[in-house]
Amino acid sequence: MKLTIQVHNIELTEWLEQYVDKKIGRLDRYLPDIDEARVELREEKTRSAADRAVAQVTIRSRRTILRAEERTGDIFASIDAVADKLERRIERYKGKNARNSKRAVAHATTVSEAVAVPEVDEMTTTGIVRTKQFEVQPMGPEEAIDQMELLGHDFYVFLNADTGTINVVYRRRDDAFGLLQPELG
Repeated sequence: MKLTIQVHNIELTEWLEQYVDKKIGRLDRYLPDIDEARVELREEKTRSAADRAVAQVTIRSRRTILRAEERTGDIFASIDAVADKLERRIERYKGKNARNSKRAVAHATTVSEAVAVPEVDEMTTTGIVRTKQFEVQPMGPEEAIDQMELLGHDFYVFLNADTGTINVVYRRRDDAFGLLQPELG
């Protein structure tokens, strides 16, 4: 597993690097096909001191992408919390695949992997401060919902295998899911 650590407003000491390697490296036991783990550690200026230390981890494997973020008052506590959250997400992911072997086979062949683009630090005239590009693979809406939940997002863009069009699944305020299917006019 390739481990990448990025820090913002925090000094990356050897002790902190070893701690991240120990905590995030153990996730390989739960999901052995992890290719890459990207860890972002940052200190934010917030009103609440309990939410200043942020640890965000994105894990990429051949089959899926998992993402989690935790905020606490201490960077080490944030790392612990995000590692625990990822363990639970891995178990949920593995459980869903075990319960539905047909979906597991389809899931292994249809993964949408995000490709990180360097973040833009300056505010542009359009207001866009960050751009991401990602590869789109065909999948069904149910699989897109699973991917959205594993990433911890409120929406997910995917190529609908049934219609061949770009669709979006999203979480509604009532915790149900919605599907956006654009029509060209």
